[in-house]
Amino acid sequence: MPAGDPFSSAERYALDDAIRKGEQLCRFEFSVFVGNAEGDPRVFATRLHNLLVAPARSILVMVDPTAHVLEIVTGGYVRRTLTDRQVELAALHMQTAFAEQDLVGGLRRGIQMLAEHARAPQTLHAEH
Repeated sequence: MPAGDPFSSAERYALDDAIRKGEQLCRFEFSVFVGNAEGDPRVFATRLHNLLVAPARSILVMVDPTAHVLEIVTGGYVRRTLTDRQVELAALHMQTAFAEQDLVGGLRRGIQMLAEHARAPQTLHAEH
């Protein structure tokens, strides 16, 4: 594991796979930051989110394992289908896994939950 990298290559692959599958499911972009938040964690996460290529269509998950902080920032377009309550539920599942020392598992499950909830509902079109 490279210095400063919290993940082994297998863990990084599993996380990348979860991100890819989540993006395919909901058609939004996921970004994950694991490291020390600089200053206020919410402000730091929002700043990271705003630097993304398409922040309106993005979901950022920021984890500071040292400070035991989790922040999830969603873009304006994402919030059309993903409610605050659904984000809170995903965060609760992640925090439970983190408390059990399962950082990657928590992130994978959280990304999956966020993607499932963010997916636009299918509509049926009746012929007139």
